[in-house]
Amino acid sequence: MRIAVVGGTGTAGSRVAALADEQGHDVVVMTRSAGVNLVTGEGLVEALDGADVAIDASSPTPPDASMSRFDAVVRSGRNLVDACVEAEVRRLVLLSIANIEKPDFDTFSYYVAKRDQEEAVRDSGLEVSVVRSAQWFEFAEHSSAVDYAEDRVTVQDWYVQPIAVASVAEVLVREATRRRARDTTIAGPEAVRLPELVRRLLLARQDPRPVVAVDAPLPGFANGALLAPAGAEILGPGVAGWIAGRANAGAPQSGAPQGGAE
Repeated sequence: MRIAVVGGTGTAGSRVAALADEQGHDVVVMTRSAGVNLVTGEGLVEALDGADVAIDASSPTPPDASMSRFDAVVRSGRNLVDACVEAEVRRLVLLSIANIEKPDFDTFSYYVAKRDQEEAVRDSGLEVSVVRSAQWFEFAEHSSAVDYAEDRVTVQDWYVQPIAVASVAEVLVREATRRRARDTTIAGPEAVRLPELVRRLLLARQDPRPVVAVDAPLPGFANGALLAPAGAEILGPGVAGWIAGRANAGAPQSGAPQGGAE
């Protein structure tokens, strides 16, 4: 099977591409460096030529200050749908976020943009699988909610049910290759507050920096609205297992990139 991975060098996309390759699929990694621009649509149709399925694991960012992230996500999603239709791609698998439909997030522009992206995909006429993921464990290492400074780590008080990005990648490839398209929601087995997750990760790494918890920007991030909904597929590892696997990884320092699963 020929699988096009959109955002194939990102946190999730790189794992998707590697896993699909390991399984013997013909993988096309679609990135800006390969001449593909989601925001403008440049190179999309050409890169999708001959693909049986496209997996969108991208996290589009604005090219400059004149465009908001909301517009970048919405425009990218619609460009990809149009390109898939033109290139006659059979199926599109979209990585999205669990619980974004809740009113708690009506004022959070990124989640609203992901809603628009889901709607565009579902209205495309393509075979569609939307994989809604809970926040990733990797959120504790590099995200807009965690600031690693030299003398402290400041963490927004999100209440999450995190899943390992490796598990997310497995589901994306599974849904791309299964016989029939479907939607699915995935999460990890345990709920945890983000400051506690970071604190435990630092302890395992013998990192002495204190964790300073601060309020999350929206009540919905802290009140349980992000936890796994009924019917979600629960996938390991749990908190202890993930931390054990990351204990020897290099600890983020001041100025570490702020990205990842939002």
